[in-house]
Amino acid sequence: MSVIARNKNSKPRLTVKDLARDLGMSVSTVSRAFHADAVIAKGTRDVVLNRAREIGYSPNPFARSLITKKTRIVGVVVADIKNPFYPEVLTRLTTELRAIDMNVMLVAADQSGEVDQALRLLLNYQPDLAIILAATLSSEAAQECRKAGTPVIFFNRLSADDHAFGISCDNILGGRSIADYLADTGHRRLAYIAALADASTNVARHRGFSERAVERGLAAPAVIDAGQFSYHAGYEAARKLRDLEEMPDGVFCANDILAIGFLDGVRELGFNVPDDLSIMGFDDIEMAHWPSHGLTTVKQPIEKMLEATISLAKELGTNAGREPVVQMIAPGAVIERATTRRRHYD
Repeated sequence: MSVIARNKNSKPRLTVKDLARDLGMSVSTVSRAFHADAVIAKGTRDVVLNRAREIGYSPNPFARSLITKKTRIVGVVVADIKNPFYPEVLTRLTTELRAIDMNVMLVAADQSGEVDQALRLLLNYQPDLAIILAATLSSEAAQECRKAGTPVIFFNRLSADDHAFGISCDNILGGRSIADYLADTGHRRLAYIAALADASTNVARHRGFSERAVERGLAAPAVIDAGQFSYHAGYEAARKLRDLEEMPDGVFCANDILAIGFLDGVRELGFNVPDDLSIMGFDDIEMAHWPSHGLTTVKQPIEKMLEATISLAKELGTNAGREPVVQMIAPGAVIERATTRRRHYD
């Protein structure tokens, strides 16, 4: 059968007018049933949605956007998809956005230049909102978002751009709580395994950890620069332990996957954890629970961060011109597992 013949035999796409005529309802009533935040009786919404499924009707998002001037698209850019923390976040973020009738367009990038390029690609689809995970934008890309009228929310990273919104854990407070935990459990010689030098999460965690250690009467923690938030970076950083002037007894890694790599590297070098040194991470990813790791860590307040992000997304849907705000959310408590121990010195 030819392409033309197949097209002639195919059914025309059903429209909202067809569905309204079938139900004996107005087009506006039927249209409201497909918007989660629209005012419509539950019974009426159920009737419309059930009949739409029966006859195979689905709303045309492009036609809807021409009328509402809203695409209902959220562009999500992530630059650290290999970090197990972000797939966990993306799964839950996507679910929450769909629950408020938002469609997610995801782009993964590896480098800062790729992040800018990814965002420019998203702008072609006129997203109502952009959410940036584990990345920064150039000032030029941020300016393009403002010109396009697309608000930007940075999740778990803070931007130097004063015109961007931010939802983040209070990483300074998190670093301070880890210093307190190690000091309270008898650790005296601390070290920090640093990740990306320009990442706000890395900078803030180091700052809180170092400042609180000094306040507690300890020497400023030694620093080993791993350079990335990755397993491989942590594994390689373990080799630099012997370069330190003094062997640490308590080590804080900038995040969990870095800590897990560091833990494996330290064990391969012949050190016993936690007898020779304690190791802590930050995030409480699923892998931190595994018996092979049993990583002591600080839990990111993901539920509260996602709740704040969804609340902000809703607000920006009706008030895109509101002033930018950065919301800092307190981290969870230290979760003690097998990689730390209480120390006693004579």
